[in-house]
Amino acid sequence: MKWLQSNLIVISANTSWYIFNFRLRMIRELINQGFEVAVVAPEDEYLSRLVQEGCRILPINLLSKSINPLVEIKAIYQYVRIYSLLRPAAVLHFTPKPNIYGSLVAKMLGIPYINNIGGLGTAFAGNGWLCSMARVMYRFSQRSAVKIFFQNKDDLDMFIRCGMARPEQAELLPGSGVDLEKFNPELGDSGVHGKLTCRQSNDNSNQPLHEGQEYLFQAPEDNVVFLLIARLIWDKGIGEYAEAARAIKAKYPDVEFMLLGFVDDNNPGAVPEKRIREWEAEGILKWVGRQEDVRLFIARTDCVVLPSYYREGTPRSLLEAASMGKPLIAADSVGTREPVENGINGFLCRPMDAMDLAAKMQLIIDMGPEKRLAMGIRGRKKMEKEYDENIVIKKYIEDIKAVLVNHR
Repeated sequence: MKWLQSNLIVISANTSWYIFNFRLRMIRELINQGFEVAVVAPEDEYLSRLVQEGCRILPINLLSKSINPLVEIKAIYQYVRIYSLLRPAAVLHFTPKPNIYGSLVAKMLGIPYINNIGGLGTAFAGNGWLCSMARVMYRFSQRSAVKIFFQNKDDLDMFIRCGMARPEQAELLPGSGVDLEKFNPELGDSGVHGKLTCRQSNDNSNQPLHEGQEYLFQAPEDNVVFLLIARLIWDKGIGEYAEAARAIKAKYPDVEFMLLGFVDDNNPGAVPEKRIREWEAEGILKWVGRQEDVRLFIARTDCVVLPSYYREGTPRSLLEAASMGKPLIAADSVGTREPVENGINGFLCRPMDAMDLAAKMQLIIDMGPEKRLAMGIRGRKKMEKEYDENIVIKKYIEDIKAVLVNHR
């Protein structure tokens, strides 16, 4: 192992956006402790921001939805070239393809690697050939991992049960954690002012939805406001949210329903923009597109909703909302149920059941502002106790240092 660079840590994920938005504080702490950090991810507008943070950048062509064998072989070859060039002391993999391809290459080159299973999406839905192939590839690629972190117990148990991880490798983390200082209840009195934008096409850019128009959202204080933050794909429960909103507004026309997120045109399960426009025209919800800073929108919301039946890790939107003292409504499904104690800091609804979701919204409306505040306070305390981002960062630093000691 003497050929490895003793202070170089590589972080790889399927987008630079993910690394910047979910792992930036960990990168800063690694650099602060004297490590050099290299990022291996597809090129987008966030790579330049990571350079400004002091990262070394090595772009890779990685198509998250591709199943073309030639494209996938090329991606593996790129990992071989990059990891052979860098010779890092350890690699931290996030998101599915880096967890598989990066791990296979690191294993082949004798580089220690730590993986994070942050949600398995549609690959493990059903029993088709894609699910079978995914299980085989995970089983083979995870064998030599120093550690495999999981964001929910369902995924951890499944990996062990199916032979894709050994018990001594597996460890549960509180999702990616949440920055308790950045997402705090004191922002609750802020207004919201931001341009309506949404990610469009394949260039990862922000395109204005209404050219030159800015969006000002300041609902009357006595109006209840619900907010869903997610990529706009059907599996996130977007359709159920719209249907529940229609049912609630039939009884309470002043209740507001906000939808924040971008249309992922590369995803076959994307909600068409035309459909969203139809919901807006019907008056059942307002779409604010993609926003750089979601805090201002959460601040003016009474409850954050995620009725997802996508196989989540632990959704950051729920952690951020709870950290800001907002009650939650989430599907009783893998990953989404983790941050919610039913009846304590929010409610769980049945997956793919719009009417049950509407019933839980009704509970939020009926309880009134004081009980909603008390529910939100309990959620904030839960985040402080269980989901502090510092817990995640500390664990990664400890395991990286253990790797350096054990693999000299």
